[in-house]
Amino acid sequence: MRNYRTIDSDESESGEVSGGRPSHHRPDGGFRAPWFETDPHPGLLDLLRWRWQRLRSPLPAPDPAAIPRGVPDPAPRRAAPGEIRATWLGHASFLLQIGPATVLTDPVFSHRASPVSFAGPARFVPAPLGVDALPPVDAVVVSHDHYDHLDEASVRGLRARFGDALTWITPLGYRDWFAARDIHRVVELDWWEATGVEVAPQVELEVTAAPAQHWTRRGWAMNRRLWASFALRTAGASVYFGGDSGWFDGYGEIGRRTGPFDLTLMPVGAYEPRWFMRFAHMNPEEAVRAYEALGRRGGFVGMHWGTFRLTDEDVLEPPERTRAAWAEAGLPDADLHEPGIGGTVRITAAGGPGSNGAGPRG
Repeated sequence: MRNYRTIDSDESESGEVSGGRPSHHRPDGGFRAPWFETDPHPGLLDLLRWRWQRLRSPLPAPDPAAIPRGVPDPAPRRAAPGEIRATWLGHASFLLQIGPATVLTDPVFSHRASPVSFAGPARFVPAPLGVDALPPVDAVVVSHDHYDHLDEASVRGLRARFGDALTWITPLGYRDWFAARDIHRVVELDWWEATGVEVAPQVELEVTAAPAQHWTRRGWAMNRRLWASFALRTAGASVYFGGDSGWFDGYGEIGRRTGPFDLTLMPVGAYEPRWFMRFAHMNPEEAVRAYEALGRRGGFVGMHWGTFRLTDEDVLEPPERTRAAWAEAGLPDADLHEPGIGGTVRITAAGGPGSNGAGPRG
């Protein structure tokens, strides 16, 4: 397992401030979105305004039978060389089998996305796979510390099943949280840093942390931990996991520095009311725009919808708007995948055996 920088910090288009500190690092040790002069996220009064609107106009509960579902089809142990299998476990949780590598993203197997088991957003449908049903997993990537992405019960369950064989890959600031739960095989990455995880003899999974436009808070402290998206690459196959993000102009840079990708997993939900959510969550049109900025290549799966009620849009609206935006952009129908919760997307990587394409990095 190794750490290194993919590109020296002085080459980053995000720039730096005096003293060589990356521009997304605050002087007090916290983090910020460097493309804003001041923090754009709504404050407490905005939150109270939104919650009051919710109380005055309650949202209808969706029919669980209407939530699209699929049949899990992961490889029993590992995918074939050059093959990608992405099984959507709901929200931002995927079981990714990228050739010889098996990765979990933001694993949440619990009934609620909440610090407590008796309150908070509950699943519309059960998790399609439990921890005990997973094939062997090499690594887990965690995009940020919100409860719908970092779930303590799921973390403890994975620790009990896989022990110290599992590598946890996070942005900066998470090592102590995991250490308090007796997990010490943790790699923290700053934006544009990468790590290699050996998944087979002389075969590594390369994981690069990239920017996202979001925030962190678990308890009272805000933005004391970093947030990120991730580029995953091994054996001629590549996946981009968008984590949780609002639209920002950095997707072109991400594509140039870490792409191209055979599969892009992008958040398309949790966007209404727009005045409150737009800095932290993309709507479907922005997610398709981000895919285009990344390079308009490979498959696309919209995530971060259909699992928990977090915001005000209709639960079934995100995929409808995604399809419309995809068609409006003139993108190939075959590249838009809609597996349903539990479904598995299977893709042959452009650089994999039997393909006609060049490898992801030429």
